[in-house]
Amino acid sequence: MTKDRVYRSSAGVATGAALLGLAAWLGVDAIVAGEGRTPWLALATLIIVVPLIIAFTLRPAVYAGPDRLRVRNPFRLIVLPWGQVATLRSGYSNEAIAVSGKKFQLWSIPVSLRERKRAARGKGGRPGRTGTAAADVPLRARGDRDVDELREVWEARQQEESAQGEVSVRWAWEILGPVAAGAVVLGILLAVG
Repeated sequence: MTKDRVYRSSAGVATGAALLGLAAWLGVDAIVAGEGRTPWLALATLIIVVPLIIAFTLRPAVYAGPDRLRVRNPFRLIVLPWGQVATLRSGYSNEAIAVSGKKFQLWSIPVSLRERKRAARGKGGRPGRTGTAAADVPLRARGDRDVDELREVWEARQQEESAQGEVSVRWAWEILGPVAAGAVVLGILLAVG
């Protein structure tokens, strides 16, 4: 069985780890050293903030398998069999468009207009100190290359019997549940005063 190819934003993962560290540091400090309602407010805030940080930075991923494209966005999980994908496109955002016409954002594949401009100038842009441009810089932006790879898999697999089926969309209750619970607790704490 072939493993799914995973596409993620490395900058998003690094940012998420840094934000989780900052939230843990500030939250634990407020819980341990805080007085009165402060520890409870800090705990309720952490219950809201931590899942949101995870949702927007660590969770997004695109999995390209032999039979389907799985898109894990902050609040949804979309499973698109290759036979149900009409096209994949890269513009100001990266999207998978289903045969039904629905558009699904590929959150984890970053779009960098700056990187596109650099690639359009050819071989990496400005010359270095030696007067030559860097030879190892790609002619396409990373996000565009990732979408090109996905498009190649889609074109090769869309007619296969195992790549047929229905599109499924599931809400990420593992993120939404804790955020809602934290919001309720925080609302109660603020209302009680």
